[in-house]
Amino acid sequence: MSEKYQVPPGVEIATQWAWRLLVIAAAGLVGIWLLRYFSEITVPIAVATLGTALTVDAVNWLQARGLPRLVATFAVVIFMLVAFIGMLALVGQQLASQVAELRSSVVDGISQVQDWAKTGPLHLTDDQVQGWVDSAKESIASSDTSIVTRVSELGTTVTHVLAGFFIALFSAFFFLYEGQRIWGWVVALFPRAARDRVDSSGHTAWASLTAFVRATVLVALVDAIGIALGAWVLNVPLTLAIGVLVFLGAFIPIIGALLSGMVAVLVALVAQGPWTALAMLIVVVAIQQVESHVLQPFLMGRLVAVHPLAIIFAIAAGVTVAGIVGALIAVPLAACLNGVVRHLVSVAQDYQNDPEDDVGLEPRAT
Repeated sequence: MSEKYQVPPGVEIATQWAWRLLVIAAAGLVGIWLLRYFSEITVPIAVATLGTALTVDAVNWLQARGLPRLVATFAVVIFMLVAFIGMLALVGQQLASQVAELRSSVVDGISQVQDWAKTGPLHLTDDQVQGWVDSAKESIASSDTSIVTRVSELGTTVTHVLAGFFIALFSAFFFLYEGQRIWGWVVALFPRAARDRVDSSGHTAWASLTAFVRATVLVALVDAIGIALGAWVLNVPLTLAIGVLVFLGAFIPIIGALLSGMVAVLVALVAQGPWTALAMLIVVVAIQQVESHVLQPFLMGRLVAVHPLAIIFAIAAGVTVAGIVGALIAVPLAACLNGVVRHLVSVAQDYQNDPEDDVGLEPRAT
């Protein structure tokens, strides 16, 4: 071929990279579409996997003490179920006992805002304030036609949540009872030459996920106890409900506990006024500093070390793909991928250093 018709090397390399990246992106988009299409199944399974990583050692411990694995699995699942229902019952009881007090605080706050609008720097007249109130009432009344539709949508959502709850419950039971057998079946789907690497990568991912979930639970407990204790000291209502909300929100690293802690600040503002809300904000920020600079580095360790910037990107991607559930799952997934990549790089380096040692690159003898 004449030199003037040759493709420059840089363009050729860029083209080769471009079509490979396009194939990877297309495969990723198809995978995301499938996960979203079957979200009523994939999301409960993901939640069950997180629960299994948290409690599988409890089943193993009971089995080592002489209990049959089936009985040990039943005991752990029932304990998890009772703890979850009990937590919701305690929160419901507190909401029922204190919501009336909070409602009266909201009414008083609205009256104070109205008085400030008239006597403060705005100097609004009674007619102007009343006009705003009437406009708000009209906006609320105009939405009455959509109430039936919203109730129908709420009923559908509740049905999906209940179905997902039972899928997650039964999935967690079988993951705990015979997880090794299920994983062996998954590994057998791969070509024989790749099974050993798939198996070792899966165990590495599981170790990363287990360490991540347990560390996250400890961090969430510290966040919840610290913020709830601060709310109790400041005499903020709904202390227990705030603690539970912070505990659940802390499963989204970096931003989860902060956002849920803002609920405590809002409740303090409504119930006790701006100075109490400011004190509550200081408590939330202080707890977040302890989490970011002490708990996260100490508990996560090098096994699941993921850069904070990567965590932010993972959370943003998870929210874009699947909302709150995506944010919950994105960081554990990033931790698992990080562990698997590091494991495979280590295996490849070991093989390059000693080609005679083919451990991790060839299937185990059966």
